[in-house]
Amino acid sequence: MTDKLTFKEMCDHFDVTPRTLRYYEYIELLQPERQGRARHYGKREIARMKLILRGRKFGFPLEDIRQWLMIYDQEGNEAQMRVWIEQADAQLSELRTRRHQIDEAIEELRNLRNDAAQSLGMETVGD
Repeated sequence: MTDKLTFKEMCDHFDVTPRTLRYYEYIELLQPERQGRARHYGKREIARMKLILRGRKFGFPLEDIRQWLMIYDQEGNEAQMRVWIEQADAQLSELRTRRHQIDEAIEELRNLRNDAAQSLGMETVGD
């Protein structure tokens, strides 16, 4: 990868739509260099995009991600990591809660499905 990416290269590299990339610019998560209508994304913007997508993958709201980026810009890496650890702990708890709720829903649905299947003389399913 080169030091700078064009708008299209940025979309391709991170597998995001142009609309997503424009939105991240609109809400000021990314601030590419502009030359006329052309946009160029340097190392800073590429690193920020990696952090944005990683945060989204783990379910963090964009506002939390904005805070990480602002903290890094204003206070540096250590302060950013401390806040991130706190938020990661909270997100891990939230994900565990959701996983438990999903497991319960799967079990209940499977039981209802099997009850209906048995009443029709059909095969039941396990895990």
